[in-house]
Amino acid sequence: MNERIRSKEVRLIDENGTNHGIVPTSKALAMAEEADLDLVLISPNQAPPVAKILDYGKYKYEMAKKAKEAKKKQHVVEVKEVKVRYKIDVHDYEVRLKNVRKFISQGNKVKIVVMLRGREMQHANLAFDLANRFIADFANDPIQIEKKPMLEGRNVTLYLAPQA
Repeated sequence: MNERIRSKEVRLIDENGTNHGIVPTSKALAMAEEADLDLVLISPNQAPPVAKILDYGKYKYEMAKKAKEAKKKQHVVEVKEVKVRYKIDVHDYEVRLKNVRKFISQGNKVKIVVMLRGREMQHANLAFDLANRFIADFANDPIQIEKKPMLEGRNVTLYLAPQA
C-alpha cells in the first residue's frame, strides 16, 4: 500500500481508534506492519492526510455494504404515462384521476396523453379542454404542472410532477 501514500507524514489513527497525531509515513507503515494490518488513507485531501490502521479487505466490504444500503433507500423518479381519448366516460376519467394521484403520491412524474385519431384532429380544442379539466381537478392536490397542455403530433400532452 506504500505506493498510494505520497505525503511525508500522516495524521494517524490506529486499529483501536486512538489518535496518534501527526506521524511520519514510514513510522505509520511500520506500525501497520507490526499489527499485521494495512495503512489506509481515510481522507486524502486534508493536509496532512488522515490514515488509519485497519484490515483493508474488511474496510472495502463495509464501504460496499454502506453504498448498497444507500442505493436501496434512494427513489428513482419514473415518468408514468396515462393515455385517454377526448370522448372519455365519467367513470373512466375518475379512474385515471385516481391513478394519477397514486403515481404522484409515490413520487413519480406523470405524462397525460389525450390521443386524437384521424378526423378527431379537427376537435383538438376538446382535447385541450380535457387536459385543462385534469388541471382543474388537481387544483387542491400537491401537484405541480411541469408542462402546460400542448399539441405534440396527434396528441395533446400534459406533464405533472409532485410538488417540491
